[in-house]
Amino acid sequence: MVPLASRRLGRIVLVSLAAALVAGCGAGGDNSLATWMQQQRAEVKPKIEPIAPPKAYTPERYSETAAADPFGREKLTQALRRESGQATNNSTLLAPELARRKEPLESVPLDNMAMVGTLFKQGKPVALIKVDNLLYQVRPGQYMGQNYGRVTKVSESEVVLREIVQDPVGDWVERVTTMQLQERAQ
Repeated sequence: MVPLASRRLGRIVLVSLAAALVAGCGAGGDNSLATWMQQQRAEVKPKIEPIAPPKAYTPERYSETAAADPFGREKLTQALRRESGQATNNSTLLAPELARRKEPLESVPLDNMAMVGTLFKQGKPVALIKVDNLLYQVRPGQYMGQNYGRVTKVSESEVVLREIVQDPVGDWVERVTTMQLQERAQ
């Protein structure tokens, strides 16, 4: 066995050699690294692009003279009438329309429909209405459009509807609308 004193001496020698190696590596490289970093900082110049100036805001003037004044007497009167619980005389136009079952063409706006022809069934005229490449047969008394439009007349060149719409004051009024026969473009 190796005596204890020689083991201690071996350990001391190893530790002192390791310390000398570490001390020799660290001191010389520090200066060169610092000078290289200073050179790199001096050479690199960032490119900063200027931000575009904001666009000038030009406000639009509100000049709607043909529409009803939202703060006018008519609007105020209508709002007070609704709050007080008074029913308008024309609301009776709408009550039967709300109580009945809706028909398929009532979910489609009139602008999306086209009258493409007529035919006669049992001596009565029937309009052919095209919606999304589908043909529907419409007779007087049926409903179409989103404004409670009831077909009152079908002729060879047009369909006449009675619609119920709200006027600018908020009253329900009847309006007559016609749908003309669409000539096919050749």
